[in-house]
Amino acid sequence: MKNSPPKLDAEESKLLTKVMTLGTATNLPVVMTPSELVKLIGVVYRDTGRTEQLDKVYPGTSAKIMPHHDYYSVPDDWFIEPIQLDEFEHVELMRLGAKQIPDFVTYLRCLSELHKRRRKYAMILSAQPMPTMVQVSPRALVEYGRLNTEALASWLTWRKFFYDLDNRSAQETGYLFEPVLAAAIGGEPKGARAKVVKRTDDHSKGRQVDCWKIRPDGKPLAYEFKLRVTIAASGQGRFGEELQFAEDCANSGAIPVLVVLDPTPNPRLRDLQAEFEAKGGHAYIGDAAWAHLEEEAGGIMATFIERYVRTPISAISSFEVEVDGDTDRKRLRLLDLEARMVEGDIIFKIGEHERLIARVEDATLSDDGSTPNDEQ
Repeated sequence: MKNSPPKLDAEESKLLTKVMTLGTATNLPVVMTPSELVKLIGVVYRDTGRTEQLDKVYPGTSAKIMPHHDYYSVPDDWFIEPIQLDEFEHVELMRLGAKQIPDFVTYLRCLSELHKRRRKYAMILSAQPMPTMVQVSPRALVEYGRLNTEALASWLTWRKFFYDLDNRSAQETGYLFEPVLAAAIGGEPKGARAKVVKRTDDHSKGRQVDCWKIRPDGKPLAYEFKLRVTIAASGQGRFGEELQFAEDCANSGAIPVLVVLDPTPNPRLRDLQAEFEAKGGHAYIGDAAWAHLEEEAGGIMATFIERYVRTPISAISSFEVEVDGDTDRKRLRLLDLEARMVEGDIIFKIGEHERLIARVEDATLSDDGSTPNDEQ
C-alpha cells in the first residue's frame, strides 16, 4: 500500500474523525486506533460477503483484519489488540471499501457508533463509582428496622449502583438507537433548533425529529421511532406531546411516520397510530415496522438493521412468557442473581453464568454533566 501521506478531501476527513472518536470532551472519551478501525472495516467486508474482492486488490488482507465470528461473538480484546499496518493503510482500506461495497460509508458509520458505545459502556462498568452513604442513607427511612442494619446498608448501595448503571445504559442506547436507524434508512436526526417541524402553537419553536428524510418526489418525512408505547407516558403528561407531533408535522408540510418496534397492543398505541394516520401519515407496528425499516434501508443496510438491531432485541425478548395465557401480558422468568465485591472488582453471577468486571473507579462520574452535544 502507499507510504506517502494520502490527501483527504473534506468529506473523507470528516468521516475519519466521526468513525474514530466519541465524546472527546467527556470524562470517558473513546478514540479508536487505526488497527481497530481496519478490523471494523473487516467486519463490514465479512457481513457483506465481499472478502474475495478485498483480497484481489490487497492479497491476504482479509485474514489480517476480518474476524472468524459475527461481531457480537468477537471478544473486545481482539479489536483492541494492535496489528501490523502500513502508516496509512486504514485510509486506503476505507477508500477501497467505499468503491467495492454499496452503502459502505453508512454501514461503517453505524457499526462504528455501535462499537464506540459498547466500548464506552464497558468503561462505565469499570469506572462508575459505588454510591456513598451520603447518597443512600436517607433512603433507609422507608426500610429501617425491617432488615439487619448492615444488610440494609449494602442493599441500598447495590440498588443505587444498579440504578446508576441502568441509567447510563439507557443514556448510551438513546444516543445510539435513533441516529443509527435514521442513518440506516437514509435520513438524519434533526434537533428542535433546526425547526424542520415547527410547533403549531408557537412557530418560533421546533420539534425534535428522530429521522428527517426527503422522498424522491421532494416530500419530507418526519419519523418518530419508539421501542414501545406504554400507558405510563400518558400518566406523566407526555402522551399529549406525542399526539401533537403528528399535527405539528402536517402543519409544517411533512408526512408524520410512526415506527414502533414492540407490537404489544395498548390503547395509547392505537390512539397514537390513529392520530398519525388522521394527519396523512403512516404507522408501522411490530413486524411491519421492521419490514418498513429494512425496505427503506435497501439491501446492504437492511443487513445491518437485521444483524445488529433486530436480532439482539428479538433474542432478548424471546425469554418473555405469557402470563395465564394472556398474550397481552408477558413476564420474564428471572434467573437467580448474585453480586460480590472481590478485592475491588465485581463479580456478577446470573443463573450459572459469571461475569467479572475489573474496577478502576472514577469519582468524576458521580456527577457527570454530559449532554448530547458533548458526545459529538
